[in-house]
Parts: sequence; C-alpha cells; structure tokens
Amino acid sequence: MTAPPPNILWIVTTQWRAQATGYAGDPNARTPHLDALAAESVNYAQAVTPHPFGPFARAAMLTGVPSPENGVRDYFDPLPGEARTIADQLRMRGYATAFFGKWHLFQRDAQADLVGPAHAKIVVPPERRGGFAFWEGFESGFLLNDPWLHGTRLPEPAPFVGYQSDVICDRAAAWIREVGERKPETGEWRPEIGYLIPESGERKADAGEAKSSLRFPVPEVRDRTWFCIVSLEPPHPPYDAPVPVGGTEWRPEAIVLSQNVPRGGDVETISRRELAGYYAHVEATDRAIGRLLAAAPRGNTVVVFTSVHGDMHGAHGLFRKGWPHEESVRVPLLVRLPGAAGGRRGMRDPALVSLVDLSDLTLRWAGGESPAVGGKFQRISMPSVVRLPRQCDRVWRGGRTLTRKLVLAANGDPWLYFDLERDPGEAINLRDDPGRAAEMEAFRRQL
Repeated sequence: MTAPPPNILWIVTTQWRAQATGYAGDPNARTPHLDALAAESVNYAQAVTPHPFGPFARAAMLTGVPSPENGVRDYFDPLPGEARTIADQLRMRGYATAFFGKWHLFQRDAQADLVGPAHAKIVVPPERRGGFAFWEGFESGFLLNDPWLHGTRLPEPAPFVGYQSDVICDRAAAWIREVGERKPETGEWRPEIGYLIPESGERKADAGEAKSSLRFPVPEVRDRTWFCIVSLEPPHPPYDAPVPVGGTEWRPEAIVLSQNVPRGGDVETISRRELAGYYAHVEATDRAIGRLLAAAPRGNTVVVFTSVHGDMHGAHGLFRKGWPHEESVRVPLLVRLPGAAGGRRGMRDPALVSLVDLSDLTLRWAGGESPAVGGKFQRISMPSVVRLPRQCDRVWRGGRTLTRKLVLAANGDPWLYFDLERDPGEAINLRDDPGRAAEMEAFRRQL
C-alpha cells in the first residue's frame, strides 16, 4: 500500500548564520530545541544561500530559479505575479498551502523607512502572495516586537502584541492543529486554510468577496495534507530590540569571538555589542520554534529549518550580509524526514546543497522519493548592490566546493580565491598566487 504524501513544514529565519547553533558547536548559542531537532534530522552542514540577501534568496527558494532569472534583480524588485512557486506546484498535488510571517517580495517604497510601520503595514494583495491558499504575514519592517499582520483572515493590517517569533509561530501552530482536524469542504471558503485551489492552478479574481479577492472552486484537498512556510525575521537587526524575559542575559565581554574578527578596535566593540543582542534573539526564537515543532505531527511531517542568509558580525572587519564570505553565505539546513525515510537521523551530511534546491527537494519528498542532495559545486552571487549601510559594495558571482571558493567581480576577473580545506576562516586570498593560477582558471571555466 502506498504511503500518503507527507505534510511539509519550512521554518525560515533571517540572518541566522550556519555556525550560530549549539549543535554546530557555537559556544554562544543557546538552542536546545534546534539541537533536539538536529538529533532527529540530517544536518546539511555545508548548505549555502544562493544570494546572501533577503529578497533575492527568498525568490530563489520559492521558485527554484536563481536571481535575477526569477525576476528579482534589485533589492526593491517584487517577485513577478506570474512567477510559479513551490506553493503553486504543491497545490496542484492537492496540498493545502499556508504562509506565515515575513514576505519581503512585494513592492516597497525605497524612500520610506526600512525599520518601522511604513513597510510593516504594506498590504500584499492575494494575487501577489505566491499562490498560497492561506497567507498571514507582513511585507517587511523589521519590527521584532508587536508585528502588524494582514492576510486571509485580516483584510487590513492589525497589530499583535508580543515578540514576533512567538506571535508568528503560535499562529502557525494553531493553523496546523486546525487543518489537521477539519475535513475540507469542496469549493467553499474555510477561514482556517482559505479557498481550496483548482487543479489547473488558475487564480481567479472574485470581485466583491469580503474575505479575499480570490476564489478557488475545487475538489477536496487530498487526505488533508499540508505545506506550510513559517518565515521569521529574527535574529535580524535591530539587535538591541527587546526579547522576552527568561533568557540568558548576554554581556558583550562574555561573547566568544571567531578568530577572524579583528581585536582591539571599533570592529571588536561593535561585534561584541551586536552579538550580545543577536544571541538573545537566537535563544528567544529557538523557544518559539520549539512550540511550533510540538504542533507538527511527527509521524508524517517533513520539517526543514534554515535561514535566507547569515551575517558577518565583524569577521574580516565586515558587517551584515551580501558578502561572499562563509559567515554570510553559509546557512543552517536541517531536514527531518518521517518514518523509514528518517533513517539518517543525527547525521552530518557534507552535500553541496543550496536553498535554490529546496523547492525541487520538497516536490520529491511530496512524491515519496528520497532524492540525492547536492552537486559538484554551489553557485553563489549578488545580482546588484544594495545601497544600505555596511552591506557588500559590489556585484559578484562565484562558486564553492568543499575545499575551494572562487568569487569573480562583475567584469569576470577573480576577486577572491580561498582554500577552504586549509584556511576555513578565509584569512588568505590566493587570487594572485601563481601556483594556483591553473586550478583557479579551471574553476572559473565551470562558472
């Protein structure tokens, strides 16, 4: 007898770099819930984001197409309305689909304040929500406390009191419990999951409908199987935003810095101060994720935990993201598979996987497959310069293997070349080493 398709849960954070967990060995990280998840998952310890900046990475992750080919070239570019997402494809297979939290893929006013209610209260219309039948979230705004939410049940933005990760995870957990308990009704509006979606995937406007401008008259959702993305902003700046009481009280002087953070100057001072806040948000968000995981049925749910990019936090004297260094491009990726498929629990897998692969892997999990993961190298790039403070100052593209990383400038000339096997901290740029010229050129030809 064929097993029913699994539920699939993506937990997607922002700015959570690969090293910043207890299971990865970070002495600063207090992540007991993620550590427990790692013990039951495959840990893809070499995972990268294809683009170490939010909108580019989110678009690539949802579509399986890198930027700018997916339509997102600039930081303020929206995901095109015609873009085909993983939600569209799973909907065609009968999945109920839901999205909670940060979207960051609709039109934003480049002149408005990035941090605050201006971007947090932007209304994303139903036809620009990536094909999700149920959607409840916010465009952006970086309000780590008291977020504004709108969507399927909330036609206008409404404030919710509390820490953002708590609010989003608890509301997503409630939806998971509800959709697992209620039998779908063909073609009818259901507040728990929105309209059911037609086999054709066509999105039809329904003028005058108060609850949504879309109507999806369709057959029942097969076996009430669901796909849900929970998208969280923390541990993104502002790092000094308050966190719920009860966590570790981090002092900057107690932070253990990486060896590649310069000591004795402003970089160290800023790094320590910001990391104290960063790890407080890591710990608080870990607690919220723990409650979310408790709501997901263990026997038939694929769970994915990741982040759209990391943060330099003073490494090489740099801050924020967009940079091609490990702290910026490497992200956590845990995958817990149900049943017999989860036989590799607790394993550390060095496969060269990227977030751009996640949509295809998800489709294969939905089809009952145990797909091979990773390729010969990972492509990484920044399609444009994001002109915000401390971000990377140039366009670049490159590739990464287990042992090498080559980064090219916009004109195709080598910018950085690292031996990751001997120099994991990327202290020595080998671009001008004549003894590496042949291998560097061979790598460049692959790109």
